[in-house]
Amino acid sequence: MKRLFWLLGYCLMPLAFVAASALMLAGCTNRQRLTQVEVWDDMKRQPKYLPQGASDIFADGRASRRPVAGTIARSHLKLEDAYHTGMVDAETYTGRNPEKIDGDLLKLGQSRFNTYCSPCHDRTGSGKGIVAIKTPAWQPTNLQDDRIKKMADGEIFSIISNGRRTMPGYKYQIVEGDRWAIVAYLRALHLATSGTVADVPAELRTELR
Repeated sequence: MKRLFWLLGYCLMPLAFVAASALMLAGCTNRQRLTQVEVWDDMKRQPKYLPQGASDIFADGRASRRPVAGTIARSHLKLEDAYHTGMVDAETYTGRNPEKIDGDLLKLGQSRFNTYCSPCHDRTGSGKGIVAIKTPAWQPTNLQDDRIKKMADGEIFSIISNGRRTMPGYKYQIVEGDRWAIVAYLRALHLATSGTVADVPAELRTELR
């Protein structure tokens, strides 16, 4: 009797394997068939709304809903203050950089200046960047001019943000803190061309050559 059951099981095992394989394959998508064989509903057909899809639930017929009036996405609030605009009021630029001027800020400013500003203005701010070399008819401003050196920090920040004349604004490419870092680094470049011995700390003057 045991041998009979063993023989039956041995014979039925391949049939069970074939049946299980056929069941699994039946759920797979056969792209060559117009009507696909499915044991379970395919996941690509789900009761959900696709982006910009239509809906008969809402009066405007749109599935995508507009934000509630007056709401602002987290971390996207931009106040109309001196830090975000570079201006104290409608006519007055911020006089001084609101960021703490230290080595880390200058290093950040150098990185951003070399990335966004140097193609036109050169890494020294001379206005002889690769864009100026390739386009002789258009010459960027020399950032070492006395006119630029006399600008308030807020005005330079505003120009970086909104552009001026043929220069485009970078407020969508560079966050506020990085723009202030660029202003700080530009001031360092100014000192490199107009600084005096008096600007060097007394304990370091002996190292000058």
